[in-house]
Amino acid sequence: MNKPLIMIGSGGHASVLMDLLQLNGCNVIAYISPDKNNNQMFESIQYSSDDGDISQFNPDDVLLVNGLGSLPKQNNREKVAAFFSKLGFSFATVISPHAIVSSSAYLAQGVQVMSGAIIQTGAYIGENSIINTGAIIEHDCNVGANNHIAPRATLCGNVTTQDDVHIGVHACIIQGVDIGKNVIVGAGATVTKNIEDKAIVYGHRALIIKRNEML
Repeated sequence: MNKPLIMIGSGGHASVLMDLLQLNGCNVIAYISPDKNNNQMFESIQYSSDDGDISQFNPDDVLLVNGLGSLPKQNNREKVAAFFSKLGFSFATVISPHAIVSSSAYLAQGVQVMSGAIIQTGAYIGENSIINTGAIIEHDCNVGANNHIAPRATLCGNVTTQDDVHIGVHACIIQGVDIGKNVIVGAGATVTKNIEDKAIVYGHRALIIKRNEML
């Protein structure tokens, strides 16, 4: 990222991103948020409290970083991306130096890959999605736009998620499963079948189906 960056937001997710950006040697020149962040990382950069203050910057000269986190049943992050995109601004793709991303994976605009995450060969990650700390996206997965793959969640091979999906902490999606739009998969759930749009899935239980006579 050769262009200067502007952070949108100043909460916990923005702070983690600031840390990653500093590790990557990026130049963050300003942040815009209703609340000022007193963390040392934010001290030396310009602060604005009004989204309209973005007008002082030329969209061709800077990139934005979406510092809003993602929670189930909330679309504030998506709204922020849409608002600034309509003004002509583009969002940086942020990858932690401590993540593993295959050279054959495709990451769309605004994707954020946090520390310890793994994205394997042939995977596609849609616009404005978060692959959070330690999450695993296996080979040939197709992750939609505005997804949040929470810490330690796993998408096994050839999983597809549509737009606006939340996969909770330590959840596991078995290979080949399709997840519909606006689906929430709760923390720790194991998903073995396709899920239709707008469903909420939670719970995990291991069952003995039959004895393994080969042992």
